[in-house]
Amino acid sequence: MIKNLFLVILLYSQFIGHYLYADEKNIPDNPQPFSEWVMDLKKEVMEQGVSEATFDMAFKAIEPNPKIIELDRYQPEFTQSYLDYITKRVSEIRINQGKIKLMENADSLKAVADKIDVQERFIVAIWGMETNYGSYTGGYNIIQSLATLAYDMRRPTYFRTQLIEALNILEQGHVQPADFTGSWAGAMGQGQFMPSSFLVYAYDFDGDGKKDIWNNKIDVFASIANYLKQHGWKSDRTWGRQVKVPDDADALWEKVKQTEDVKNCSRALKYHSKQLTMQEWQDLGVRTIYGRDLPLVTDQNFKASMVMPMGKDGPAYLTYDNFRAILSYNCSNSYALGVSLLSDELK
Repeated sequence: MIKNLFLVILLYSQFIGHYLYADEKNIPDNPQPFSEWVMDLKKEVMEQGVSEATFDMAFKAIEPNPKIIELDRYQPEFTQSYLDYITKRVSEIRINQGKIKLMENADSLKAVADKIDVQERFIVAIWGMETNYGSYTGGYNIIQSLATLAYDMRRPTYFRTQLIEALNILEQGHVQPADFTGSWAGAMGQGQFMPSSFLVYAYDFDGDGKKDIWNNKIDVFASIANYLKQHGWKSDRTWGRQVKVPDDADALWEKVKQTEDVKNCSRALKYHSKQLTMQEWQDLGVRTIYGRDLPLVTDQNFKASMVMPMGKDGPAYLTYDNFRAILSYNCSNSYALGVSLLSDELK
């Protein structure tokens, strides 16, 4: 009996220890008390023009959120396959919803497309990929999310900058504090802009003095379009196309594989080939998915890179400069191909 009692005590102590340790893992790793850290931040931002009233309102009852630390540090270690990603995000339901949203918002989308020069279907595709057409924008308090991540020591500089920009957004009156919500990492509104991107690319289309990417759909559409346009979007082009490659895909890849380090969005573009002209791809035996000749472009500056997200036995895509503009929104080939393929279904 004593032996059994000892075993129970041992197991109980391990159980309690596990949860104490789990809680400790989710405490921000910062030796400075949070209250002192907040006062230092307050002094810094007030010197940059944020009012005391705005700061105090934003930080009322704010404490670090252990759930955000957990999400930041202990995300799943597996990577979703390209096929699973595309199947889930470019689903029949999302395609049908996108077609409905195109019709419901036709006038607003046309006005934005005409003024900013980005096709409607790409605006809607990003809207759909980011927040399922505005139906899920995240319910986290932006100030709490960014303060938690800035106070933590893993990436404090980046998130402190984002937090200061978020306070500037409040100071400028673009959103009411009650609506200032988004993802656990601080991405905001129906287009999921980080605060620094918001201040540069968000667009007040209706001229009411507010860049409202939370509740005003025409501002949402214009902000997405403006982001793409400022990253090199060309409305007379598409994103790219799926293609057929010669039977010996290994030999083709050896001829076209990347031989230099990629500077911008290397996480995604390192899996792309070199950029070649359409004539060069044609000469290498690449054809449209239907087996026809590639559309030839006389502009020698127009080039395309190839990506095969499932390897040489899976689909192959030639991607143009507009694809790189989508990558600037989210540096992931799966994401950019999801937006691209969804946009094709919305034609």
